[in-house]
Amino acid sequence: MVCKQAFPATCNPRGRAFFLLLLQYCSAVLTLVSAQEPSARWPTLSGKPPLVIARGGFSGLFPDSSSIAYDLARAISLPNVHLWCDVQLTKDGAGICAPSVKLENATDIATIYKNGSRVYQVNKVPTRGWFSLDFTYKELANIVSLNQGVYSRTNRFDSHGYAIITVDHLAKTIKPPGLWLNIQYDEFFTQHNLSMTRFVLSVSRRVKVDYISSPEVAFLTRIASGFQPTTTKLVFRFLGRDEIEPSTSQTYGSLLKNLTFVKTFASGILVPKDYIWPVDATLYLQPHTSVVVDAHKAGLEVFASDFVNDVPLSYNYSHDPISEYLSFVNNADFSVDGVLSDFPITPSEAIACFAHLGRKASSQAKPLIISKYGASGDYPGCTDLAYEKAIADGAEVIDCPVQLAKDGTPFCLSSENLTESAVVDPKPVDGVFSFNLAWNQIQTLIPAIANPSAKYKMFRNPKSQNAGKFVTLSDFLALSKNAKSLTGVLINIENTQGVSVADAVNEALIKAGFDKQASLKVMIQSSNSSVLMKFKGKSNKYELVYKADGNIVDGPNADSTIKNIKTFADSVVVSKDFIFPELQAFITNITDIVPKLQAEKLPVYVETFSNEFVTQSWDFLSDATVEINAFVQVANVDGIITDFPNTAARYKRNRCLGVGKKSPPYMEPVKPGSLYEFSGHP
Repeated sequence: MVCKQAFPATCNPRGRAFFLLLLQYCSAVLTLVSAQEPSARWPTLSGKPPLVIARGGFSGLFPDSSSIAYDLARAISLPNVHLWCDVQLTKDGAGICAPSVKLENATDIATIYKNGSRVYQVNKVPTRGWFSLDFTYKELANIVSLNQGVYSRTNRFDSHGYAIITVDHLAKTIKPPGLWLNIQYDEFFTQHNLSMTRFVLSVSRRVKVDYISSPEVAFLTRIASGFQPTTTKLVFRFLGRDEIEPSTSQTYGSLLKNLTFVKTFASGILVPKDYIWPVDATLYLQPHTSVVVDAHKAGLEVFASDFVNDVPLSYNYSHDPISEYLSFVNNADFSVDGVLSDFPITPSEAIACFAHLGRKASSQAKPLIISKYGASGDYPGCTDLAYEKAIADGAEVIDCPVQLAKDGTPFCLSSENLTESAVVDPKPVDGVFSFNLAWNQIQTLIPAIANPSAKYKMFRNPKSQNAGKFVTLSDFLALSKNAKSLTGVLINIENTQGVSVADAVNEALIKAGFDKQASLKVMIQSSNSSVLMKFKGKSNKYELVYKADGNIVDGPNADSTIKNIKTFADSVVVSKDFIFPELQAFITNITDIVPKLQAEKLPVYVETFSNEFVTQSWDFLSDATVEINAFVQVANVDGIITDFPNTAARYKRNRCLGVGKKSPPYMEPVKPGSLYEFSGHP
């Protein structure tokens, strides 16, 4: 019975099997270990950790307000996660969960009731659409299916027939730890003789409602006497600063200046995140406002909205959503009381695993963190600034891909084609190559930051897009020797002058004393075995790293290939898809390449880990930390190569690791292939 109501498309054996996999993926553990509760009092109004509020469940992956989205949010978030329902009313007064009063964007109603669109005044604006008030609940339930309404997210789950559910179903069947009802359109429904007031008062007598929010003062004022703040808290939701609140005819910006008035009918406020941390037109943060401090002084809790992982964040966060959450909850001046997110796993990690985590927090041994051209996610790769940032961010090994200038000077650059890393104007069709220019000519070139996700309109730190200067190999080695936090350097030799470069590298290492250096390990990487053999036996301080191609996984003689690698290399670099193969951005399975290499005592380093969500499979939930966690805990890799070392270094200091069976669900790794099997792939 429950299955038919909540999971109409998962009542078949395949669907049930997926749900069991999902439970394994999420883990049943919902208890935080003591290590995850920092002793310092949180600067929230109550002194308790901030709430995680899952907007429509885990709507960043599954259709908003679907049973499976709510189930996933509950399973992999903090134990007290609050599930958010945008309440709409049907013609017969049923309260349903749907992200908008218009149903066509997040459901297939337009194909079911092709002539069902109408034009109504919504907040005094003529609006055409398929409205909930034109249909009875019976006409919607198990007939109309919820779809993913955000087109940048996968639509692979749209064909699973997720039914529109009621508030009662959410409360009684899914049983959220906390229930948050958002009433966005009270005035609109009132105009059509449907009473949202009657509904919320009625439903609160049947189920426990923890929070009710609304952007309408009149609605909250009207229901205030019907609720005890100790049972149900009322929250005034602020919309855009220049938008007009319908019952007072004031802008939300002006209402923000009168928080004592808000306190007369609400116990908290919900504001867009840019009310707290404004972002300018170029996507850089401005100084934080006093909204949180002012509201707390007025006795109001503060909740921040609009958190998603899959849109470009402020460049200050280096495309890392955990960094964004930490700026709201782990701030020296304040902490919000809760965050509203489409991806509740990420704020759960931020609050329980990374908040109040100092640079001196203990770090686990694996994985080794190796930079990719320094911190090239923040600065032009292979520049002094990129290397300095990588060291400051916690990289343990920094890398130098060596090129040779015309005069024989070895220097660091990602490619011997200078047009890929520097500003060359006009840019020749055939490129400009390092071996055609002397080092003093190369020094005059302006570095250029790489933007590997530019086709998705995602860019890296524009303010520093041409910052820094290129460095010689000798300067790189000197910088490394002076960095006490480093454990090693990686010298990458991948170019047409491979053997000549190897000779220049060997000479530079000897001159800098690295052949006898006791404190720093030298790693020599190449996909050319002849280059590696040049260093064989040169020093027992050198680790020879072979960059492997696809044959190591798929070739008919993979086992013998691995044994052969052992004759000239000490470790191996592979790409991420060698371990977790993908199809249409879903992980299909996990290969056995890592245990095979490790069985031959060849450590495995994996590249390249980036923060941009478009570089990650759907399985990793648009969260770079979730991706790292899977490679570390499932694939057991020895090291990761990343252009954002800060994210990886923070992961290693994660207080949620190393607790065995008490590992919380938001730190349980993904189960390879589970989403792929469920996504409708043939």
